[in-house]
Amino acid sequence: MSIFDLSGRVAIVTGGNGGIGLGIAQALNAAGCTVSIWGRNADKNASAAASLAKGPGRVDTRICDVSDPASVKAAMKATLDALGRVDGCFANAGIGGGGRRAFIDRTEEEWRKMFATNLDGVFHVFQAAARHMTERAEAGDKFGRLVATSSLASLFGTARNEHYAGTKAALNALCRALAVELARHGVTANAILPGWIKSDMTAGIMANDKFVANVMPRIPVRRFGEPADFGGIAVYIMSQASSYHTADCFVIDGGYTAF
Repeated sequence: MSIFDLSGRVAIVTGGNGGIGLGIAQALNAAGCTVSIWGRNADKNASAAASLAKGPGRVDTRICDVSDPASVKAAMKATLDALGRVDGCFANAGIGGGGRRAFIDRTEEEWRKMFATNLDGVFHVFQAAARHMTERAEAGDKFGRLVATSSLASLFGTARNEHYAGTKAALNALCRALAVELARHGVTANAILPGWIKSDMTAGIMANDKFVANVMPRIPVRRFGEPADFGGIAVYIMSQASSYHTADCFVIDGGYTAF
């Protein structure tokens, strides 16, 4: 059996109906993992599930707004009722900042909305998953994976995007803290930091020729990332191979930050 065989494992991917989340879900499923896709849009959920239909693992979808604690609790209960267990939780759902407004003009509403989804949403989802994982560990089944989708904005200055950057930097710290706290239960916690990736969130700026002309020369591999580029790291983290690898920030950026 392959060290990366995920047969029998179950993973939740929030925001798994598109972009990086879908790339993660597809790779996990192809490795044998049963995947529960959580998203707010039923049609997108169904479309994502259809793209996984031929994989060896089962596919489940749930309507969930991660910024709403009640919605998360309901989705977790439904997932456990349907699938029996949750071994991994990829907290990928998030919104972008857009860089449209100067910091001094940032509204309280914009600030709160960003944190409600990108940080509070991860808190709600991780807490529900960690509760289940620790209860299972206490019953003798020690295994769990908590993974947050962060951003290079957590490391480098991004003008007019301070609210987004703040949420992502907090995720890095959250994962390090959880890695230490939950290690005794066989649970790891790591963050994934994408570079410039093609998705609905970045479609607008990547259609800007000036942006592309400025950014592409700074990417050593000379292309923007694709959702599929996150499949390998997701399978590794989810597998037994990563059992001693925790509290890390995986930078997946084509070399952008090194150049």
